[in-house]
Amino acid sequence: MKKCDYCAKEISYFEQYCCDECQKNAIGFYDMQEKFTKIFSVINGICVFAIPVGLFVFSFTAKLGFTMIALATLILGVTIMLLPFPVENMISTMKIKKAVKVTRIIGLALAIIGIVLLIADIILFFI
Repeated sequence: MKKCDYCAKEISYFEQYCCDECQKNAIGFYDMQEKFTKIFSVINGICVFAIPVGLFVFSFTAKLGFTMIALATLILGVTIMLLPFPVENMISTMKIKKAVKVTRIIGLALAIIGIVLLIADIILFFI
């Protein structure tokens, strides 16, 4: 059986979604993705680039490098939680609803790692 593109419920081969609510949610997801993809890409690129730069700076000044890594990780996690745009392979495998949930969990994990790093930064370098 074929599965709904949004919630992964089994449907007939002639349908794409199981109900109007799933279709509305899927269209809303794709509209949001289209609207915010550029902002997401810029923030993602800056944060992903800032982490290795922070590692490089860490070899010269530990405080600044550690702070850069912590802030970049925190910002990346919050961005992924607020704008959960999974890759197409994830969407085709898990369908939209579950892929968004998994992406938000990954974003939450990154945000928690960023918070832990910031707390460690405060403890290690301000005391």
